[in-house]
Amino acid sequence: MSRYRYGAYEDGPDPLAPPYDVRDALDAVGDAVLDGTRPDEALRDLLRRGLSGTRGRTPGVRGLDDMLRQVRERRRALRDRGRLDGTLEQARALLDTAIGQERAELFPDPGDEARLREAELDALPSDTSEAIRRLSGYDWRSDAARQTFERLKDLLRREVLDAQFQGMKQALENQDPAAMERVKNMMGALNEMLDRDARGEHTQEDFDRFMEEYGDMFPDNPRNLEELVDSLARRAAAMDRLLASLSPEQRAELAGLMEQAMQDAGLAMEMTRLGEALRSRRPDLGWGRPEQMTGEDPLGMGDATTALAELADLSELEAALGQDYPGARLDDIDEEAVRRALGRQAVDDLAALRRIEAELERQGYLRRDRGRLELTPKAVRRLGETALRRVFSQLASGRPGDHDQRDAGQAGELTGSSREWRFGDEQPLDVVRTVSNAIRRNAMEGGAGLVAAGAERPAVATLKVVEPSTADVAEIGGSRRPGGVRLSVDDFEVQETERRTGAAVCLLVDLSYSMVLRGTWAVAKQTTLALHTLVTSKFPQDAIQIIGFSNYARVLHPTEMAGLDWDMVQGTNLHHALMIAGRHLDRHPDFEPIVLVVTDGEPTAHLCPDGRSLFDYPPSTDTLVLTLAEVDKMTRRGACMNFFMLADDRRLVSFVEEVARRNGGRVFAPDADRLGEYVVSDYLKTRRARR
Repeated sequence: MSRYRYGAYEDGPDPLAPPYDVRDALDAVGDAVLDGTRPDEALRDLLRRGLSGTRGRTPGVRGLDDMLRQVRERRRALRDRGRLDGTLEQARALLDTAIGQERAELFPDPGDEARLREAELDALPSDTSEAIRRLSGYDWRSDAARQTFERLKDLLRREVLDAQFQGMKQALENQDPAAMERVKNMMGALNEMLDRDARGEHTQEDFDRFMEEYGDMFPDNPRNLEELVDSLARRAAAMDRLLASLSPEQRAELAGLMEQAMQDAGLAMEMTRLGEALRSRRPDLGWGRPEQMTGEDPLGMGDATTALAELADLSELEAALGQDYPGARLDDIDEEAVRRALGRQAVDDLAALRRIEAELERQGYLRRDRGRLELTPKAVRRLGETALRRVFSQLASGRPGDHDQRDAGQAGELTGSSREWRFGDEQPLDVVRTVSNAIRRNAMEGGAGLVAAGAERPAVATLKVVEPSTADVAEIGGSRRPGGVRLSVDDFEVQETERRTGAAVCLLVDLSYSMVLRGTWAVAKQTTLALHTLVTSKFPQDAIQIIGFSNYARVLHPTEMAGLDWDMVQGTNLHHALMIAGRHLDRHPDFEPIVLVVTDGEPTAHLCPDGRSLFDYPPSTDTLVLTLAEVDKMTRRGACMNFFMLADDRRLVSFVEEVARRNGGRVFAPDADRLGEYVVSDYLKTRRARR
């Protein structure tokens, strides 16, 4: 007997897992687009703002702005930690202590040697590094002073090494000569490994052997030479910035202390080689860039270097989180830097934001075209439905023209009568009349009629159509058995619907800069998407064309409308827009013409015979004459032009009144936030009037 074992699917992503829910993100992007924002800006705003989780479909996700705020707070806290001259202060204090202890030992001695020693101490320079260099060969008479001076030199060695190799200070605290010798060997092996890599001879096995012997000196556990170089170079650059942040006197003094400490430890040459190699490999780390520290407490060189290295990481992270440079992507943000600065939760939020961005593209809502983000037709359809819902939500409930009826057929509204079915009919089947016809025919032919009550199977179960080649009949009951109702082709009847004529719809939308200045651009864009969705979904037999016009006019496609932006040009070329609309109407001569114009200004441009756009303000006589000539052509086509004015400018009012007088169309002056309601209602009324 076969045995089966069931468990979690391990061969890649679960093929049966439901798709990642991006509805909240898509709706957030769509709301911003409907408010006039470009798709790429809408997505960037979403990633910066995050998801609140209030829609209830997906949990809340922290956005980049919140992470950025935390990074800036962390930078301010680091700057307030202390001063950068702590090592200098400690070195001066220990040097003064050693000199004081030596003077205390010499003072009771009346001899000339004691006076000569005091004179030598009096002649020491004020520069701490130079004073330490002169005292390096001094024969201390005081044992306490000798011990203090040794503590000073050990402090400098540990601080300088800790500035380059994080954690080295703790490793050398016991002053074990063997530990210092091991540090020398490590630096020699490290420089040799870098030289081999520069010659192209380095291998991963070399690095593994190095880490096996000296890995305890590198607490960040680099996995390869590049990671090790990156860590050491960042710390070396931070130490360089520490020196650049001091005054010139402090810089020279601390550099002298570092050089003296490395010479005393026998590491000066190896440290110089390492510094040159790191700088040549990573010249991009901002070497020599000063950093301002505002704290009061003095920091040692190692602690100060750590703080400056972290500040540099935070600066890079701040720039990446800001996403304010061309071509910025979430992939540019270093996940490990986020983990170090903000913790695990921030990494999870960043991963969620990355998945939202990736899933919107993978599921076919967004696409990149030559580096620019665009909405796909799939997203535009959803966006149009949202815009249409917004418009219908403004209309009164049950008001005439409310076409949000999900059970309406494509062929028209029912008249209440029926007729015989003919091949090609798309009207709904009249089941009652069809079955009644079959019963009457069966009775006339002597059939049994319906199955009696209490029979094995009900008479009104499923309808099974039998192939005409077998029998030109159909059965109710799911099987051919005595007592069923046999249907023939002649029994079928369909419900009649009134004929719905097709309409050629032209929506002319002003794209000029004044639409933005008056705050009407977003509602015009939303209205355009809503009307296009209404026509294509509820009246698919209609032919709609959206035409945008500024200095020139152009036909706008659905995907283009979502990312559409206003034109920062001069001119409202209604003349050109009417010419394009006329060609659309002429291509549909049997359709009812509907022309809707949304604008906030009178015509100020027209198309010249050579195809150039000529702008003039106030409008020239030629512009008005040519535009009104196109209006007259629309009138002869039988197209009623309805204007929706978004401004009460005197010239605009005068122009549209003249158009209404010539054409017989209507003029509306809606508030901007009710534009969609007016345009959609007018279209629906026109459709009903011309049915």
